[in-house]
Amino acid sequence: MARDHLLALDQGTSSSRAIVFHASGRIVAMAQREFRQIYPQPGWVEHDADEIWSTQLAVAREALAASGLKAGDLAALGITNQRETTVLWHRRSGVPVHHAIVWQDRRTAPLCAQLRSREGFAEQVQRSTGLVIDPYFSGTKIRWLLDHVANAHIDAAQGALAFGTIDSWLLWKLTKGRVHATDVSNAARTMLFDIRHNVWDAELLKALHVPDSVLPQVLPSSHLFGETDPEWFGAPVPIAGIAGDQQSALFGQACFKAGLAKNTYGTGCFMLMHSGDRFEVSRNGLVTTAAAQTGGTPQFALEGSVFIGGAVVQWLRDGLRAIAHSGQVQALAESVPDAGGVVVVPAFTGLGAPYWNADARGTIVGLSRGTTVAHIARAALESIAFQSAALLQAMVRDAQAAGVAAVSELRVDGGASVNDLLMQFQADLLGIPVVRPKVVETTALGAAYLAGLASGVYRSVDELSAQWQAERRFLPTLPREHVAERMARWERAVRQTVAA
Repeated sequence: MARDHLLALDQGTSSSRAIVFHASGRIVAMAQREFRQIYPQPGWVEHDADEIWSTQLAVAREALAASGLKAGDLAALGITNQRETTVLWHRRSGVPVHHAIVWQDRRTAPLCAQLRSREGFAEQVQRSTGLVIDPYFSGTKIRWLLDHVANAHIDAAQGALAFGTIDSWLLWKLTKGRVHATDVSNAARTMLFDIRHNVWDAELLKALHVPDSVLPQVLPSSHLFGETDPEWFGAPVPIAGIAGDQQSALFGQACFKAGLAKNTYGTGCFMLMHSGDRFEVSRNGLVTTAAAQTGGTPQFALEGSVFIGGAVVQWLRDGLRAIAHSGQVQALAESVPDAGGVVVVPAFTGLGAPYWNADARGTIVGLSRGTTVAHIARAALESIAFQSAALLQAMVRDAQAAGVAAVSELRVDGGASVNDLLMQFQADLLGIPVVRPKVVETTALGAAYLAGLASGVYRSVDELSAQWQAERRFLPTLPREHVAERMARWERAVRQTVAA
C-alpha cells in the first residue's frame, strides 16, 4: 500500500483529538476525548499533563484503528497544539513537577506588571519576540514554576528539568524521552525567543531568570523530528511536522502569502494574517509571531488573540445552564430577532488583543425587564464576532502601515465556524466575505500538511494551495452605518468592563 495517509495529533485546550487524513486532504477517521479543566483559584487554569498524554495517545490509537490502517501505512505524523501552555518535567523520570499552566492562566499578572515597569523592557521584548508582556505567554509561567515548586530552581540549574509547550511534551512522550525539541511557531509564543533570528534570546532569559538548560531545541515546523516509539502504535512512525495550533490553521488554510488571513473559532478566537518575510511591530495592540516554517527563512504573521471565544458557549452550557449541549446555542439565539440591546463582554480571564487588560472581568450590559436567556445567548454568540471584528480593524491598520495588501476575505475554521448565524454576523461586521472551507479541521490539516512536506508526500506549498476549496461564502448584508453603531455600542461595553 502506498504511504499516502497522514496522522495529525490535535491537542487542544479542552480536548485531545486525532485525525487520519488522506493526502488529498480528505478526513478518513477521527477520534476525540475531553479532559479535565482545573481551576485552583479565580484566574488560574491548569491541566494534568499526564492526562493530556494519555488522552492524546488513546485517540491516536482509536483514529488509526477506525481508519483500517496500520502504523506502517502512515507516511508521517504531525502535531499541533494549544500554545503557551507550560509544562516543566524531570528529565530522568519524565514526571511533571506541577500541573501544566494553561495559556488562559493569569497568575503571573503581578510579575508582568513588574516587568512592564522596567524602563525600555517592554520595547525590548517586542523588538525581539514580537509580543507584548502578558501572562498569556510562557516565559512568566516558567518563572512561576521555578519560584513556587520546591527545589525546582535548583533542579533546573543542575540541568535536571525540561521545559516544553504541549508539542514538546508530546514529542518527548512519543519518543520516550529521546527528543526534546519544539518548532519555531511554538518557541515564538514563549516571550523568550528572538523570532527574527530564530534563537533563544539570552538577555530575556537572564531577565526572567530562566536557565537555558531547560529549553528545547528549536527546529523548522516541517522537519523530521524523530520517530514514535514502536510501543505506541506497533511500529515507528516519523514525526515530521509540528506547529502551534494557530500557525497550523494558517498553514492548513493555505495562507502562504502576505495579506491572506484566517480566524479560528475555538475556545478562544485567533486571527492571523500572513505578513511574508518582513518583521513588523504592531502599533495597534496585535502581536507579531512566527508563521509555520518549511525551511530556514523566517516567515511572520500578525496575530490577535481573543481569550474567550467558543468558551462563552461552554459558559452558557455549564455556567448558566441555558443549553444542554453546545449545538443548541444557534437555535436558542435565533429564537429572538436580535439581542434586545444586550451586550456580553466575556472577559472571564481578562481581555486579549487589541485591549490587553488582564484585570478586566466579564460584563453584561443593556439588561431590561424584557431580557430573556435567549437574548443573553444571542449576545454571547455575537460577542465572538465583535471581538474578532476589533481584531481585524487593528490588523488592517497595521497592514496599511506596513504596505501589506488589504485583507479581501477572511478564511474561517474551528468548531464555531459551522454556526451559520455567527458567520453571517461576522461578515456583516467586517464588511468583507467570510469563507468557510470544505475541510474545517484546518488546524489538524496544517499539521498533516507540514508532516507531508517533510516526508515527501507533497512537493511544494503550491500543491497544497490547489487543494484548498471553499464550502460557503458569507457576504456582508448590513449597512455600514448600522455596523458602526453596533461596534460603538460594543466598545462602550468594553470600556465598562475595563472600569469594572
